[in-house]
Amino acid sequence: MRTLLVGLRVTDLDRSTVFYQALGYTVVGQVPETAFGTLTMLQLPDDPFVTVELVHDPSRPIRADGGLNHLAIKVEDLHATIATLAANGIEADPADPTADPDEPLVSHLRDPDGYLIELVQWPEGHSDGITEDDFTSDQRRDNGKR
Repeated sequence: MRTLLVGLRVTDLDRSTVFYQALGYTVVGQVPETAFGTLTMLQLPDDPFVTVELVHDPSRPIRADGGLNHLAIKVEDLHATIATLAANGIEADPADPTADPDEPLVSHLRDPDGYLIELVQWPEGHSDGITEDDFTSDQRRDNGKR
């Protein structure tokens, strides 16, 4: 099994599509008039699969208490990503280094509907995602078994 995608309800489909394209997503297709509304499928360049679905139905407004905490996106170069976003009129927090050089750089921003997005640049040699190794003891990590 694997998680297929996250569906995000959006107020203005065009505005949200432009925002997510500035983050690096590509629109790969659209499914009109479903029970949820119009579905716009997004994929990142290095991912073979759709991972985000923009869900638009003007008759169903977005509620502030929708339950989604945040969407995390891996980037190769956080500083370059922040600069690209700024060039597209999108403001992100400055890159925030963690205390340990073996931990990621992170930044946060909000999409047009207020969803929190976390941008993550893994340290050199880290896998592309979070694994069990990220939750092991400091001793195991210090022994190079990461």
